[in-house]
Amino acid sequence: MSITLTESAAKHVAKNLSRRGKGVGLRLGVRTSGCSGLAYKLEYADDIRPEDLRFESHGITVVIDPKSLPYLDGMELDFAREGLNEGFKFNNPNVKDACGCGESFNV
Repeated sequence: MSITLTESAAKHVAKNLSRRGKGVGLRLGVRTSGCSGLAYKLEYADDIRPEDLRFESHGITVVIDPKSLPYLDGMELDFAREGLNEGFKFNNPNVKDACGCGESFNV
């Protein structure tokens, strides 16, 4: 079981953690939402809860709640700039279908 960040994503997270002046890493999860059923949750983690699972990638701690792990296992998080747009890209091998707008998915 693993979650990884690309080097680009790790640099972006590290820069923002430094800018915030606090935080232990990046918290990933899923929530019920959208037309396909699930949506990603992404936020900076200021603490690690006893039930959290931790992964290290390019020096960044990735924190995931146990209920989200089956949906995220094997995922690679990337950060890309394309023209004027930039953002995280979720390369998730578990996704079977995604909605047209890209906001939700199902497994």
